[in-house]
Amino acid sequence: MKREIVWRVAASRMISCALALATLTLSACTSTGPTLTGGEPRAGGVAGGDESGETVRQSPSPSALTAEAYKGELETRHKTMSGAIRSMVAARTVKTLDQRVARAQKALDGAATELAALVPPPEVQAQHDAYLTSLRDVATDLDSTAAKVGAFDLCTSPAVLTDLGDGLSELDQAGEALQDAGDYPADVVSVKAGKKQTRRLSNGTFLRKGGLGGRSSLQIHNGGSRDAVINVMRGKSKVLSVYVRRKAKFKINNVSDGTYRIYFTSGVDWDRKRGAFSRECSFQRFQNSVKFRTTVTATQIRWTDWRITLHAITGGNARTSKVDPDDFPG
Repeated sequence: MKREIVWRVAASRMISCALALATLTLSACTSTGPTLTGGEPRAGGVAGGDESGETVRQSPSPSALTAEAYKGELETRHKTMSGAIRSMVAARTVKTLDQRVARAQKALDGAATELAALVPPPEVQAQHDAYLTSLRDVATDLDSTAAKVGAFDLCTSPAVLTDLGDGLSELDQAGEALQDAGDYPADVVSVKAGKKQTRRLSNGTFLRKGGLGGRSSLQIHNGGSRDAVINVMRGKSKVLSVYVRRKAKFKINNVSDGTYRIYFTSGVDWDRKRGAFSRECSFQRFQNSVKFRTTVTATQIRWTDWRITLHAITGGNARTSKVDPDDFPG
């Protein structure tokens, strides 16, 4: 703006000088006629405008919502958020849990963005702000938690709740505080996060014990760094299921004749209620089936014994494959 005004002053003065010179020339010929002088410099524009000279109009601040209108806004988002959290807690497989954690993150993040655009009743402004902060914090935590579920570092919904920990508790408290301030529907957390655990069963604990009565045996050596559960399947039926601790062995005797497929899952913190490890889980199966057969002759009885190792060994001849968690026999 200053540059433009200086330029106009200079131009005005140049015009004034030129007009004065013309006056002097004409006065030599005649003594009549007015003397022309330059005008004073003027600057255009409107006070309060921008550099283009245009007026800047401020948008009026949104007015605060009534208590009833604010309740309506919270109610709409309460259903979405609380539903997403309940759905996440109800997940029974790792794949489903992965999808529902991402859905919960999106729900809370979206609700926080929408609620931030509202002006609550003045008397609950502090509670509203605390609620927004907690929503954003949990949404951020859910984003990192989703990555852990995707990497199989977290494998059950209780493990997810434990990972969210204090953030989930603070959201619960903030929601209750806003609700208590005027019966506002903001309490979206209906579950409690438990403490981190490392639960284990005794080595050789049977989770299912069937298919026995034969002469054969199955010896299991778990030389890995995590406990494991071995499932012995005949067709689509789980016949045997046994817990073998890390760096331990266990032998199943009296296995009945038949052809079996062997699956195993390993991990940390066995959640017996869900029948799964809650952290660092993996799911595998032996590619080849195992056959137990008893042969009786006039002079002898012969039967088949098998030994499997859950870790790689030199000279091993049994390959394993990863299994989709949804396809693992639970």
